[in-house]
Amino acid sequence: MLNNYTKLFLISWLLFLSTRAVSQTFTDSNLPIVIINTDGSASIEDDPKIGASMKIIYRGEGQRNYLTDQANTAYLNYNGRIAIEIRGSLSQTAPKKAYGFETRKDDNVSNRNVSLLNMPSENDWILNGLAFDPSLLHDYIANNLSRNIGQYATRTVFCEVVLNGEYNGLYLLQEKIKQDDNRVNIMEMLTTDNVSPNVTGGYIIKADKTTGGDPVAFTMNGNTGAVDFINDTPDPTAITSQQKAYVESIFRNLETQAGANNASIANGFPSIIDIPTFIDYMLINEISSCVDAYQYSTYFHQDRNGKLRAGPVWDFNFGFGLVKEVDDRSSTSEWQFNNGTNEGPSFFKQIFDNPEYRCYIAKRWNELIQPGQPFNIDLLDSWIDSLAAQLEESEVRENQKWNTIDNFPNQISFLKSFIRARSAWITTNIASSSTCSFPTPPGLVINEIMYNPKGTADNASNDLEFIEIKNKSNSSIDLTGIYFSGLGLSYQFPESSTLAGDGILVLASNSAKFNTVYGKTAFGQYTRNLSNKSQKLVLSDAFGNTIDVVEYLDNTPWPSSADGGGKSLELKEVNLNNSLASNWQASAADNGSPGLNNSTTPLPVTIINFNGIAEAKSVVLNWEIAAEVNVDKYIVEISRNGKNFSAIGTVKASNDTKYSFIHKEPASGTNYYRLRPVDMDNSFAFSRIISVFVQNGNDIVFYPNPASTVLTIDMKQIPVNKQITMNVIDMYGRVILKKKFTNSGQNEFIDTSKMGTGRYVLQIESDQGVIPKFIEIIR
Repeated sequence: MLNNYTKLFLISWLLFLSTRAVSQTFTDSNLPIVIINTDGSASIEDDPKIGASMKIIYRGEGQRNYLTDQANTAYLNYNGRIAIEIRGSLSQTAPKKAYGFETRKDDNVSNRNVSLLNMPSENDWILNGLAFDPSLLHDYIANNLSRNIGQYATRTVFCEVVLNGEYNGLYLLQEKIKQDDNRVNIMEMLTTDNVSPNVTGGYIIKADKTTGGDPVAFTMNGNTGAVDFINDTPDPTAITSQQKAYVESIFRNLETQAGANNASIANGFPSIIDIPTFIDYMLINEISSCVDAYQYSTYFHQDRNGKLRAGPVWDFNFGFGLVKEVDDRSSTSEWQFNNGTNEGPSFFKQIFDNPEYRCYIAKRWNELIQPGQPFNIDLLDSWIDSLAAQLEESEVRENQKWNTIDNFPNQISFLKSFIRARSAWITTNIASSSTCSFPTPPGLVINEIMYNPKGTADNASNDLEFIEIKNKSNSSIDLTGIYFSGLGLSYQFPESSTLAGDGILVLASNSAKFNTVYGKTAFGQYTRNLSNKSQKLVLSDAFGNTIDVVEYLDNTPWPSSADGGGKSLELKEVNLNNSLASNWQASAADNGSPGLNNSTTPLPVTIINFNGIAEAKSVVLNWEIAAEVNVDKYIVEISRNGKNFSAIGTVKASNDTKYSFIHKEPASGTNYYRLRPVDMDNSFAFSRIISVFVQNGNDIVFYPNPASTVLTIDMKQIPVNKQITMNVIDMYGRVILKKKFTNSGQNEFIDTSKMGTGRYVLQIESDQGVIPKFIEIIR
């Protein structure tokens, strides 16, 4: 909150600046030009919106734009009616105003959804005046960084504005934060959505000042005082009492669980919030040292049956070390949620202090600063330089008009220096994640997708959608906390639900319709519908670790008959990379194969025999075929676990009946092989899998054998940092000892003092396969 001294300081400064604004001649720009003429040249006020006409001159990327183009429709990106008003809080005190406007139809009443400057079609827009930011880049950098790391933030385009015939300066045309498929993609609430599941979303909520008269919905405790929360969507005039109570209950539960340091995936804070969005939100606000971070302009959103998500990020004019007089953020060496002012609700610091969350945020930060990644300091430096070059001529006109930029090159230099120092401090103080333990993703695969079913007279297409998930492992998987992350589709598996080894489950868009039409029982019902065009499905665990991801399309090379033709998309083989269209096929049967194994693709050739023999430092693979018709090649693939295969060689088809391939220097232990015959048209299928046990000079050494009290295993032959599971199994098949560890390359020890005399199997398992060894115990 700004103190009285600061307010007086800013007002005095702004009054001084207002006397320096000057008129100037403006004819052309390397940026788009926005021309606004209010009806009757009326002054724009802070509510109500007034009518105006607007033209946007834009010849295209890299082209120069001219005021004289306003009469040439070929160069008009927009030419129509708008309703416009002044917007902002503190920025309203500046001589240069920021504006909010709606694109309208010619009746001056109806909203007109249009695309402006290649941004997705909508009707609510903002002209950001870049108040108090002498670098002109703060909001542009923060919003684009957020999108670059995978989180929605409003799209932005620099432009120059002419208002009622007078040059008005440099602006950032950007989207307004709003519920929309291309903005905050959540469901629209109705006043009748007052019981579960409908009451669960969608919502946009913000912690903010009450500028504009929006009532405080509820208040939460913070270390530096109370934090006011406002219902943004539905707005305070439309939200019902039940909806309002539900929203508050989400935050109260988060407050309780974070305060109790409850990181349980069943009922702790990870079950309430979408961890990756909170991490990314905090990192954007921390690298920018945003004054408003956590306390004001702090948005959250939740879709129906979804988790609470942080963001979108908003309002960074007082950031990046800019203003010492306004809640000092010039320091590069403190966390914004723990700096003594504007810290926001307590749960931000509480979850940051949780060891598991701290591991994940450290891991994310250290990934983002790597070469080529969005937070890499050298990449940020060059990006800022390119942005400054883009504004090189417009900032001169801006300063001539408003006199708010004190030496633009120095401002850019300061901005880069601040980010560099800030990044270095965060890297040192966020800690390394190298000592953290992150789970291995369970073997769940998105195996079949019915995204555009063929509807019937009794059943709408959207009601017949389904997603099939398969457990490709042999062990049962606990599904607690697993959910579809991202927006557009919501589902979180119930606590204690499981999927058996090699099991299949189906999630339906409408469980009742699914049960009737497909004659099967759906495991659960997801919220919203799959896109008939394209959608990215991300299956994640409770902390946001990606388990599986598929992004399908409704055009080539994806199968066309799955797009409304009655077929589903089926993964050809459960161990294939399901991000590749070539590994998907249309189902053989109408309505797909939910809950069943996917359709079998016939081999393009008949393989009579396929075997492998271990020889000195090699494995010889031989196969015999009946006949070749249009076969191009045989790809030989290997796996160390019988599940995840990779190619190791190719044998060209030659119209022969017998082929062989030599795998040189295979790894010790069991090696699994299969063939992938490929047709001339690139269609393919897989042979059966064979296994060959290899023992060579690089074998694992263990001693003594027989052992009495301790068995020593030399792990040098297994790559370091591999996750190892070591089992000791008796002759009845019972696991009597299990040990899991990350291989350091050092000796491992097994206490055999309590084992009875006899023969046992020592089983060493990694992602390279399973190595069995016989050991003897004597007394």
